[in-house]
Amino acid sequence: MNYSSRDAGSHDIPEERKLYVVDSINDLHRLNFCPSGSQHLLPPEEKTPDVGTNAGNRSPSLFFVGLIVVLIVSLVLVSFVLFLIIQTGNGMDDVSRRLTAEGKDIEDLKKLNSMIVKRLNQLDADRN
Repeated sequence: MNYSSRDAGSHDIPEERKLYVVDSINDLHRLNFCPSGSQHLLPPEEKTPDVGTNAGNRSPSLFFVGLIVVLIVSLVLVSFVLFLIIQTGNGMDDVSRRLTAEGKDIEDLKKLNSMIVKRLNQLDADRN
């Protein structure tokens, strides 16, 4: 059998398209060699495979799936940001509590220091 250079590229063509091409060639053969009234050919719309209609339906559905995925990812990111804000707020509350506790400790140390200074001054005054 003879293989032409055009047959080498036919491996990439989907099976439905190959059948459509063969069907079209058969129709041309019937038109050329058969009497005009003996064969009823199907109109091209009826023989066209539904590949185009599926692709048309897939595009909007893929768009909606992509949109849903983007919305879910953005929701996750917003949730993560809110979680970080809450964690940072909790950390700031802890730091603030520590600062107030250390401030109280510093005030207590100042009071102790002033009491020690007073006592030392009294002892120094009693010696003189």
